[in-house]
Amino acid sequence: MTNQMVSRVEGKVLILEREFNAPRELVFQAFSQAEHLKHWWGPRGWTLPVCHVDFRVGGVWHYCMKCEDKNQGDFYGMESWGKGVYQDIVVPEKIVYVDYFSDAEGNVAENMPETNVTLAFIETDSGTKIISRSEYATLEGLQQVMDMGMLEGITDTWNRLVEHLESIQKSS
Repeated sequence: MTNQMVSRVEGKVLILEREFNAPRELVFQAFSQAEHLKHWWGPRGWTLPVCHVDFRVGGVWHYCMKCEDKNQGDFYGMESWGKGVYQDIVVPEKIVYVDYFSDAEGNVAENMPETNVTLAFIETDSGTKIISRSEYATLEGLQQVMDMGMLEGITDTWNRLVEHLESIQKSS
């Protein structure tokens, strides 16, 4: 089993695939419950001081990532707010949401691209495979977030998820 993320771009869609050595129900919970998300969401060196999850269709996930790592230079102390609005949920198979950049009040940042995200959770012999499809309205929107280092950020974030899943399974 590979723990490496596979990524590819098809038009305006960024597709990410990765296998996790954990049961599907647990991996699904890690994406849908605040008590899980606050342990792993965001790049290394960033925390999630705010994480409100209303996990239902039409519900909102509002969060703040904050850089706590002094070694990250200009990023240290920076906050990045995001907001997801759930469109479709099939437990434990699929989560569909629209992801926005936002402010602390949850107002959408108009100058930033929104993303239609579909997460599929697929049982495998050794755990759970996630296929993430992030669709942008324009090629420019996709390029904008790629230029911001989103791919590195997601890789880092999913590496932290691997560690979180391992620590939960050891303690249970």
